[in-house]
Amino acid sequence: MHVVVVAHTRHPISQPFAGGLESVTWHLARGLVARGHRVSVFADRHSDPIPGVDYLWPDRLELSEAARRDVSMPEEGWMERHHAYLQLMLHLARRTDVDLVHTHALHHLPAAMAPTLSVPTVLTLHTPPTPWLESAIAIAGTAPRRDRLHVTAVSRWTAAAWHHVTPARVVRNGVDVREWTPGPGGPGLVWSGRIVPEKAPHLAARIARRAGLPLTIAGPVSDEDYAREMLWPWCGRDGGVSYAGHLPTAELARLVGRSAALLVTPAWDEPFGLVAAEALACGTPVLGFARGGLPEVVGPGVGRLVPPADDATLVEQAAALVPDVVRLPRARARAHAVAHHSMDRMVEDYLGVYDDVLAAAPPHPLGPVVGPAVAS
Repeated sequence: MHVVVVAHTRHPISQPFAGGLESVTWHLARGLVARGHRVSVFADRHSDPIPGVDYLWPDRLELSEAARRDVSMPEEGWMERHHAYLQLMLHLARRTDVDLVHTHALHHLPAAMAPTLSVPTVLTLHTPPTPWLESAIAIAGTAPRRDRLHVTAVSRWTAAAWHHVTPARVVRNGVDVREWTPGPGGPGLVWSGRIVPEKAPHLAARIARRAGLPLTIAGPVSDEDYAREMLWPWCGRDGGVSYAGHLPTAELARLVGRSAALLVTPAWDEPFGLVAAEALACGTPVLGFARGGLPEVVGPGVGRLVPPADDATLVEQAAALVPDVVRLPRARARAHAVAHHSMDRMVEDYLGVYDDVLAAAPPHPLGPVVGPAVAS
């Protein structure tokens, strides 16, 4: 089949990935190509090329000076994304060589305009409800061709969070277990992810210090103010906490594999928790907070999760569990990731969704592309 994968254009789909959403989109496209499907990807122009993938690059927005001077002119990045997705959806409405559109974008237009297409759209929910996307799904659900939009969610928790808007079939995220390979472990702890308040790496620093173990932090600094005020003061203290930077996948996998345990310290309800799946694939057990979809990723035999509480209680209880977590069998963690969180399992699950959606959809005519294609 020919699948158009729609990415979120705020960040390029390139390594090192800005976050789990970008990683999942990239691996899904690669996995579909490996299974012989034709894949087109709509993504930021700075995305890494994937062999066998056709790219639909968004045109650059050229606004007149008069429009820019208008008092209603929104933030430029918002306007560029609006232009990009509107252009894409109008383009897809003219095409007759596509079988299915699969959007991972957080933007509302691919969902709101799904009924305008002659083929089904699968929307994957990667976040808790947001106002723009909630509105778009509600509007699409009242359209004459509302059966064109089908929804999945990355965890049972995420599906439940959206239940008041739409039912969603659960397809959990996956990691490439050929990239995230078993490591020997080591004496220290590791934390990985975007450095932002909702990920709360400063709590990981407090846990490591309380437990008396070194901690290495890796990931992109997405909030400079937070990092400066809450995280950097912990780094360099007696060598206990260090920052490794935003590492490519291979280097990050080696770091995680050489660590005794991964700390996952969300200050919000994680829709999934991809970093935990990556660590388990390396044989590294996980110690985290039981929020959002994380309990669906980390089972009792491969990690420990602390129930929600105030920060001081979370730190105290997590630090007390460190000796138990670092003794968990690494082979069991690896086996759990291969069985439940692999990229291959994710791709096969999505193909099952595609088959069901296409089986229920009316046929559409095949033929050449009508009208100009998006610039490639």
